[in-house]
Amino acid sequence: MSAVPSRPAGRRLGWILALLALAQLIYALDLNIVFVALPEIGAELGFPGQTQQLVVSAYVVFAGGFLLFGGRAADLLGRRRVFVFALALYAVSSLAGGLAPTPAMIIIARAVQGIGGALLLPSTLSLINTLFPEGPQRNRALAVWGGAGASGLTIGALLGGVLTENFGWPAVFYVNVPLAGIVALAALAVIPRDPARGEKRRFDLPGSLTVTAGATLLVFALVQGPEQGWGSPLVVGAFVLAALLLVAFAVIEQRSADPLMPFRLFRNRSLTMGMTVTFIYMATFGVLPYFLTVLMQSVHGFSALQTGLAFLVPSLAIATGTQLGERMTTRMGLRRTLLIGFGVGVVGTAVMAIGFDAGAGYGMLVPGLIVSGVGQGVVWTAMWIAAATGTAPHEQGVANGIASTALNIGNAIGLAVFTALAEIGTGGKTGENLRAATAHGEFVVVLLTAAGMVVGFLVSLALPRANAKAPVLPEAPSPDPIAS
Repeated sequence: MSAVPSRPAGRRLGWILALLALAQLIYALDLNIVFVALPEIGAELGFPGQTQQLVVSAYVVFAGGFLLFGGRAADLLGRRRVFVFALALYAVSSLAGGLAPTPAMIIIARAVQGIGGALLLPSTLSLINTLFPEGPQRNRALAVWGGAGASGLTIGALLGGVLTENFGWPAVFYVNVPLAGIVALAALAVIPRDPARGEKRRFDLPGSLTVTAGATLLVFALVQGPEQGWGSPLVVGAFVLAALLLVAFAVIEQRSADPLMPFRLFRNRSLTMGMTVTFIYMATFGVLPYFLTVLMQSVHGFSALQTGLAFLVPSLAIATGTQLGERMTTRMGLRRTLLIGFGVGVVGTAVMAIGFDAGAGYGMLVPGLIVSGVGQGVVWTAMWIAAATGTAPHEQGVANGIASTALNIGNAIGLAVFTALAEIGTGGKTGENLRAATAHGEFVVVLLTAAGMVVGFLVSLALPRANAKAPVLPEAPSPDPIAS
């Protein structure tokens, strides 16, 4: 067995959790903060047409492609080392983004920022899942971490509007520099050192290259499909090459003595179900903020700041749900908690759809936003608990990398499919007719996301009943793992 970092107690453990939660807030903040600055970035740097979206896509593509690599790096190289390195990379790339004089430079900076995010998310999760013992203490830590993420989404929208209006678009990049730098330095002082290494393990370079390239190309194709057209040679070629690389990865992993992603991990039903739920979560709950933003800005004419303020209600509901999810999981078990979370989400999202009308005001959205948000928060906490349950400490990084990859791909597929469906019937329309058609298309899509949540409800039925814990899987016969 690989060594596990000694678990600090008391006040120091509280400081560690605060740092890990702050890191998640930084990660979540950056998902939304750039959106409101896109028009100014496009105007000042000369982005033609819709290519401004590349500022967002570059981050999404590289973050999605490198998540599994980031999880394995945390297991093999040390969780604290990767955590600190990821924050440093985040700070440097954010500085480069703020200083970018050309479109190419800012896209490269966002790609590197995406790689930093791909290293940060699984290393943060694996630190939580090794420093906090499985059970109520870990559940509570994941709830705090999840609540910080929900807060980051709201702060990102609000802060993006405030910074862009008062200091210009570079400020949305510069704000990450001191935040990431402070957390990285504090981590060196507060988080325990990674244990001494044992016998050296191979990193599985062929597996790393094929899965990273394959996942990156898959996310690229999903992100660019709506923009380029699903039949375009670029998108089709990316899908084909992604499929070939991922098949090659599967063959390599089956033959490797020390694989990047041991397939035996999928014998853990809790991890498999957790991974499936994260995919469904982001393909349903995860796409709602995009359609809400379009409704508020394109249909109702909200400003960036007004939109950010409007997101306060769902964000508070989600943060409340994350705390409920921890208590419910501890008392009732994962299965029942996920069933309740998805059930509440279905009802709330269906009610929310009523507010997707060109003539409806924000008040029509509020009841659905609250109920759906609580369900979303409950599922968020429970699904990460599921993904971590029953996995050995030395493989927490790759397990979280698997779940995080499913999360990212679920979001890319959900957005690609539902965006295409929402745009049916809007072609050739302008003015009030376009507003009405946009609202109607989104009304249909929101109902379809509620139907997707029903699928999540059904999948959750496959989890063990009550509080039965998934067994920790034994190590495969392979070279002794290093202590990471």
